[in-house]
Amino acid sequence: MRRLHRTKIVATLGPASSSWQVIADLFEAGVDVFRLNFSHGSHDDHRANFDIIRQLERETGRPIAVLMDLQGPKLRVGTFKDGPVTLVAGDSFRLDRADVPGDAARATLPHREIYQAIAPGTGLLLDDGHIRLTVRDCGPDFADCEILTGGVLSDRKGVNVPGVVLPLSPLTAKDQKDLQFGLGLGIDWCGLSFVQRPEDIAEARKLIAGRAAIIAKLEKPAAIDRLEEIVELSDAIMVARGDLGVEMLPEDVPVVQKRIIRACRQAGKPVVVATQMLESMIDAPTPTRAEVSDVATAVYDGADAVMLSGETAMGKYPVETAAMMNRIIERVERAPNYRKMLEAEELEPEATAADAISAAARQVARTLSAAAIVTFTTSGSTTLRAARERPDVPIICLTPVIETARRLAVAWGVHPVHSSDATNFQDMVVKASHFAVADGFAKANDRIIITAGVPFGTPGATNVLRITRVDVGRR
Repeated sequence: MRRLHRTKIVATLGPASSSWQVIADLFEAGVDVFRLNFSHGSHDDHRANFDIIRQLERETGRPIAVLMDLQGPKLRVGTFKDGPVTLVAGDSFRLDRADVPGDAARATLPHREIYQAIAPGTGLLLDDGHIRLTVRDCGPDFADCEILTGGVLSDRKGVNVPGVVLPLSPLTAKDQKDLQFGLGLGIDWCGLSFVQRPEDIAEARKLIAGRAAIIAKLEKPAAIDRLEEIVELSDAIMVARGDLGVEMLPEDVPVVQKRIIRACRQAGKPVVVATQMLESMIDAPTPTRAEVSDVATAVYDGADAVMLSGETAMGKYPVETAAMMNRIIERVERAPNYRKMLEAEELEPEATAADAISAAARQVARTLSAAAIVTFTTSGSTTLRAARERPDVPIICLTPVIETARRLAVAWGVHPVHSSDATNFQDMVVKASHFAVADGFAKANDRIIITAGVPFGTPGATNVLRITRVDVGRR
């Protein structure tokens, strides 16, 4: 089942999409990665969806990635004695740790870490930034604030503290329990929420212990301040624009999005652009023109994947939304200026054999009008370096490790195939030719470019580039 799109599609499963038929239809519509959002649903719900995905994988013969998205810390005010209250700009408002229902003058904020991090002048955002406060005085268990922007505040609304690194682990007790459950299932990617610093990735990596790859979700401005370090330690990055848009100025988010994509491309790490991409399709059968342009921009920028959240989890048109996303991607990738925009920023290869061969493979494929680049890999690193080059032709990844094949489903332009490793040069050519033809990428006598490492099966040893013509009768 060959995909025509290079930019991959991530779709979130939820009440609107937790059946065999809808999941199969989403896959048929173009979804490459399924997201299980552990902020919602029970373990039984996620297990049932996971089992459907794995059954679908067996029936289609195509590796499918499963991303578990951890909830992370949720900072919220408490409840209110007489229902929602109205906060008026210019008035005073107190936040404290007293376990007493709030009113128009105060509310419970039980998180001691916030009080440890704030100081007079610190800004606080309530209810996704709709209400803005500034701290005038604070202590270990209180913050006296002035209301800058008022509004209606109700029970358990969220709190954001922009511009401050909070002394919080990204992994709550719930996250750790969910993580062990997900790893036991066999998830491929773990989405780590509330990342503020590189140490957060290191903490998660110790717990995961190689059983899944890590996607660092960049939701906090503090993470952008240490972007390159976080990219280096992560396996992939997610641009979580909804949360970023709360804690920074809306006009800054597109600039930051481009900076993150550029940093990930430079490092050769997959990057997913998420949140509100086709949100109007939760209730409508067609998107707005602005949403279509938003998706197109991410594709033009060279993102590896774009993500659907509520659109497929709880929307009225989950399959239609995925199909629309697929059509937008395919149309952009056919545009005459698409290649020019991808290549506008030259990426210098690192001084390694793998990068030298990947760069050469891209150039040779273009010069010879090859049908595909075929990479043999164990860990996936060879294929990711090939994807970093954004070649004109598809990348067929052959790997004997099913976990590697699944994880690479998120990478730009990669068609992952679970196959036994090559044993010698003739076997390498035979396998590459077979899958190039069987999966619809080439026909007899087409040229393909092959990269591999010798000795075969040695991770990280890419040192061979082979040009060959497809011989469908060769065995």
